[in-house]
Parts: sequence; C-alpha cells; structure tokens
Amino acid sequence: MADAKLAPNLPGWMVDHTNRYLSSGGTDGHMYKVTPPGYSEMVVPSLLLTTTGRKSGEKFIFPLFYGTTGNGYIIVASKGGAPDHPGWYKNLLANPVCEVQVGTKTITARARTTSGAERAALWQEALKFWPPYADYEKKTPREIPVVVLDPVA
Repeated sequence: MADAKLAPNLPGWMVDHTNRYLSSGGTDGHMYKVTPPGYSEMVVPSLLLTTTGRKSGEKFIFPLFYGTTGNGYIIVASKGGAPDHPGWYKNLLANPVCEVQVGTKTITARARTTSGAERAALWQEALKFWPPYADYEKKTPREIPVVVLDPVA
C-alpha cells in the first residue's frame, strides 16, 4: 500500500482514523470506538481497503467496518444510505482485485457482490457489527451491496 493514498473527499473522522491505523501499522485503529447518532457507544472492527481507481488507475485507501465469513471479510457499500454507490464499490466492480489490511495483517483479495440467500444471511451478519445499516437501508431506494473479500492464494 506504499503507493496508495487516502481516497479524496473522506470525512475528517475517516482521515484521522485511517492515518492512525496506517501510522501504527494496524496496532491502533483496528477496533474503532464510535457513538453513532441514536445509538450507544460501540466498538466496531475496521479494515483498510485499497482499490484501484476505475478512472485514474491510482490506488486509494478507504476505512470500512467489517465482519467475517469463512476466511473472507464482509463489507457493505452503504455510503450512509446515499442514493448512489460509494466510489470504492464502483472501483471494485471495475477491478475486483484489492488489498486489505486487517489490524497488522495485509492480504490481496478478490471482491464479489453477494446476492439472494447469501446476501440476506450476510446482511444479518452486517447488522450485528454495524446496526446503523438498518437505518441506511430505509433512506435509499437502492439495494445496498454486501461484498465479500475473498483472499487470493
């Protein structure tokens, strides 16, 4: 991820969080303490996703909350319930191979969007690690993509 840079237009808290994660090598920032509006304080696992820009070809880092499934990671393209998909998701659609840092471990992964029964089951898992997804779902007409990052051997 040496040639990667923070994604443009990230909110300040994400920039601070990502910089802390990167500067500590993943020892600080993996477990993120936050109090979302309308919720009690919670500690959420976070990873750093590095995608290749679909237009620029540059590598961009995005901090995301995650869960696990098998040996892969679950991420959700919610964008807070916005009507459009987040940029990182559009990048993965164009180039599904990505880098993932979870704590101090970095892997290469291939992203895939889930559907049907798998998506339904993983959506329930996502609600466990980040309950506000339920609120985001109510705010948008789009089906929020649930993505699995499968390690590449």
